[in-house]
Amino acid sequence: MAGLRPHARILFWPTLALLAIVGAAGYFYGSLPEPWENLALLAAAAALVLLLWLLPLASWLNNRYTITTRRIIFRHGFFVRTRQELLHSRGYDVTVRQNWLQSLAHSGDVLINAGLEHPLVLKDVPDAALVQQVLHDQMESSRTLMGSRRQEQSALADETAHWGSR
Repeated sequence: MAGLRPHARILFWPTLALLAIVGAAGYFYGSLPEPWENLALLAAAAALVLLLWLLPLASWLNNRYTITTRRIIFRHGFFVRTRQELLHSRGYDVTVRQNWLQSLAHSGDVLINAGLEHPLVLKDVPDAALVQQVLHDQMESSRTLMGSRRQEQSALADETAHWGSR
């Protein structure tokens, strides 16, 4: 089982904003003429931290992809949680798409086309080529396992048919 999230590079700008907000609030706090202005500064800084850092962090934490030996599970959403599952035995096409920044970080978008209207996308996952290879391997082993089970069932059905005909 492998648990994946989008690449943590997504949190670079929110973290930079957090540092700037904390630095500016720390610099200006106490230098304002009225005490209520200092409190207003802290309240504005807290609101900006919530908006520019905490919400992107919560969004990043709530996007998860889990690859098991039987299926892929997509979980995302903050206020409305969505869970999608795709069985390896159903078969699908896997494509990796990378822009130049993702190529530098060895990450990428993994598109999984299972015959649905829109492909399911694992957005900006680390080591996208490895994820693609693992998905191909899991799909192949799942098909092999399903084929052997079908052969066993057909052999069992043949034995039952012979036994019942006597």
